[in-house]
Amino acid sequence: MTGETTLTVIGNLTADPELRYTQNGLPVANFTIASTPRTFDRQANEWKDGDPLFLRASVWREFAEHVAGSLTKGSRVIATGRLKQRSYQDREGATKTTLELEVDEIGPSLRHATAVVTRAASSSGGQRQSAPVSSDGSWSTPPAQGTWGGDGIAEPIPF
Repeated sequence: MTGETTLTVIGNLTADPELRYTQNGLPVANFTIASTPRTFDRQANEWKDGDPLFLRASVWREFAEHVAGSLTKGSRVIATGRLKQRSYQDREGATKTTLELEVDEIGPSLRHATAVVTRAASSSGGQRQSAPVSSDGSWSTPPAQGTWGGDGIAEPIPF
């Protein structure tokens, strides 16, 4: 939409995405991305970490299920979306304001990892495969071919 603030953030997930369902059965996944800037200090001849940014993020519908099934704590990701501000009242009745990234696209950073991408089957049927991240943050390596379309024929994944 015109006039919305878009943002791209690169960082690590602080925990596994939390998948839940609204009262209407709509899936939503919430997670936090931690992004810490690093600069090289020439005088000390070393890298120094800046102040970290912890940004809450959310994804909806089938996208939420894909994210929850593919990403885990520690995954280094590149996410882009729309920055949203919302206000709420805490238990004491004070109004609080928070910023959240409503994610449009998210994927693994391949700077220090590899990934195998598989196309998810549509909601109308077929098998779904994902490329989960192992506990050390590296992407697993499922077979290079995926089954899609529900006919059981393995074909290369189109891009």
